[in-house]
Amino acid sequence: MFSVKYWYNPWKNTWSTVGKRVGCSWTFGCSCHHAQGSLVNPSNKKQRTATSQLRRKKVPCQSVLDHFDHQYRLELGDLWTSARAVLLNPDSWQYGVMLNRFTAVSDVRRTLKTQGFFSVRSQTAESSPPPTQPCLKQPEGNGPMSTAECITKGLSDGSNLQTDCGSHCLQSELSESPLLQCYIHPYPQRFPSQAHRPSCLKQYYLLNAASLLPVLALQVKNGENILDLCSAPGGKAIAIMQSCNPALLCCNEPDPHRRDWLAKTLESFLPPSVNSCVIVSAQDGRYFGQSEPSKYDKVLVDAPCSNDRSWLYSSGGQQGEQRLRERAMLPALQTQLLKSALSAVCRGGTVVYSTCTLSRAENCLVVEAVLKDCPEAELEDLWEELAVPFSKHFCFSHDLKAPLQNGTIAPCDSKLGILVVPHPGMTWGPMFVSRIRRKL
Repeated sequence: MFSVKYWYNPWKNTWSTVGKRVGCSWTFGCSCHHAQGSLVNPSNKKQRTATSQLRRKKVPCQSVLDHFDHQYRLELGDLWTSARAVLLNPDSWQYGVMLNRFTAVSDVRRTLKTQGFFSVRSQTAESSPPPTQPCLKQPEGNGPMSTAECITKGLSDGSNLQTDCGSHCLQSELSESPLLQCYIHPYPQRFPSQAHRPSCLKQYYLLNAASLLPVLALQVKNGENILDLCSAPGGKAIAIMQSCNPALLCCNEPDPHRRDWLAKTLESFLPPSVNSCVIVSAQDGRYFGQSEPSKYDKVLVDAPCSNDRSWLYSSGGQQGEQRLRERAMLPALQTQLLKSALSAVCRGGTVVYSTCTLSRAENCLVVEAVLKDCPEAELEDLWEELAVPFSKHFCFSHDLKAPLQNGTIAPCDSKLGILVVPHPGMTWGPMFVSRIRRKL
């Protein structure tokens, strides 16, 4: 189990008041890019039919949809028409499969390829020499289990994927360079989920593949101190651990229920050998930079936001109206979190800010406000680094007017961040990503 560090600070009572006033926007956080257990095996027709019927029962909240229509027609123009069609059709949503390098995945990778999945990074990732691995230790006893002992049963018989392994299930490829591996399908093909089992590592994490862009933008390296400021439910923390062997990864989550969810996610994907370099903290993220100034090389702020996919399906008009009232308060919270992250990162270090909303007020305007108030902050352009190489998979809009097409020049305000807009055939997102460096 991962240790939890608690801080008792003079702002605790103040935070509780703010949390109640905004409907606990911080504690709800953002989990729209984590695929829930409703995903089923595509080869099981009965499961697929039952799940499809359940999805059709989801009815969008009319007040939220009306608000989106008014706001996003102005901000997105014609792009909102296609994004709206995707958001209103959950059956069209695509999910990625992120492999876990800490357990055996060879058979899963082979199954994915057989079903038509392909690596989203196959033509974008750069090769690198095998690094040192300060956090990884061989387990005691008989060592890693074989692929045959560890791999999932039922990949071809239509049953739910489930590993059958002991407490230490490290894959033989650990000597290779850590590389984030995510497989996607050109169609909304569903892959079965894996249930949490104590002492048994999951082989893969189901997610919206666009949610990996903030981790790629962070450019994590071995031996760095990394802070995931708004960590629950833990998907990006897992992605960070797939990408490098940090000296320290601090996963922060102030809400106890979401923190339990985070701890369970970490336990499901990370072996005990990394316990010494992965910790869970319970700080109020707005003041993290004051308690641990200039400590981290990289900080990820996957901020609580008006989660478009989730909020559109608010359960009833009353909840929808409440969420719309909360929405106006979110930019202030997001700005505080981003400023706190800039205090927590060392000079020369990098902060990545991300959300899963299309809202300009929570994206570009938050970044602009922080840049205006923080002279040490220096914006970095992600267009050539991420938008161009991933444009074959994701629909990007920088100027909030038109999607990226091959050969086009980045719009004039592209340095503020990149925005993935759901689009038919490329239903990933929403996902906004911006990177800021603290000047030396």
